[in-house]
Amino acid sequence: MARTAAIIVLFSGLLGTFAFPMTDPLPSLRFVTIGDWGGIPLPPYYTKQETQVADEMGKIVAKWGADFILSVGDNFYYEGVTDVNDFRFKNTFESVFNAKSLKHVPWYIMAGNHDHNGNVSAQIAYSNVSTRWKYPKLYYDLSFTIQNTNVSVLLLILDTVTLCGNSDDFVSRQPGGPLNEKVANMQLEWLEGKLLSSKEQYVLVSGHYPVWSVAEHGPTHCLLKHVEPMLKKYRVTAYLSGHDHNLQYLQDNAGIGYVLSGAGNFVEDSQMHKDKVPQGYLRFYEAELDNMGGFVYVQITPKEMTVTYIQPGGKSLFQTTLPPRH
Repeated sequence: MARTAAIIVLFSGLLGTFAFPMTDPLPSLRFVTIGDWGGIPLPPYYTKQETQVADEMGKIVAKWGADFILSVGDNFYYEGVTDVNDFRFKNTFESVFNAKSLKHVPWYIMAGNHDHNGNVSAQIAYSNVSTRWKYPKLYYDLSFTIQNTNVSVLLLILDTVTLCGNSDDFVSRQPGGPLNEKVANMQLEWLEGKLLSSKEQYVLVSGHYPVWSVAEHGPTHCLLKHVEPMLKKYRVTAYLSGHDHNLQYLQDNAGIGYVLSGAGNFVEDSQMHKDKVPQGYLRFYEAELDNMGGFVYVQITPKEMTVTYIQPGGKSLFQTTLPPRH
């Protein structure tokens, strides 16, 4: 599936103390990463935090544009949806992310552990109902070309639940292993095949479970065993995830960025697994309840990939850059 970033925007300044250079009007691919935004299973089926994050997303996209939204899972708490006509699609998604600027921006979807408690096939089928909900299959790839350049971006979207197993947040913080080893291995083979053949200047991999995290769930052992070696071997630019309900940025010794954006609906302040992450990896952590969560805004130019963490109210919390692969 190919898509071209068609809008060139000159940024006069970014939030807080961070700014894009006014004299560097490079064409770019821009997107928002949001995770764990899936409301609650009781009326009104959304949280105050979710509405504030949605409102800020609408403002940011109106100002700076976005080619797509990347949803990194847990789209509907706590048991997913039942069928394609489930009212949660309207009450938790359509009616909350309803800013004019978001109406025609595609959302690329993946499933989290709570989505797998329900009917993930119904979420895939909802792609035929909503013009902006894009979920073709459990795991899939997207290719983008930055307009007027030969610079391309590959995004590989995983289903980490079928890969590693489901995780009960109230019992175990680690997934218990895949229900079907053959299906899990097929996904790993698919991932390695895509990485092996990738020629793009930027390669992003995304899944619901994090590879590295200092928070409640901690590093995902399954991904450390099966996925992290591939990220290093094929010099992936970044891995984007959710699952832990906060904002984190980590970077390993190979220069791979780990973008954790799981504060779309709840905030949980925990660094209980900080000693499980190598020293120096954690560069940013935010879980202040007063900040009402947040999301990540990504801009990719031929020169660099800029990652900015944003909270409701328009404050930029942290910004970093990653270079192209070649």
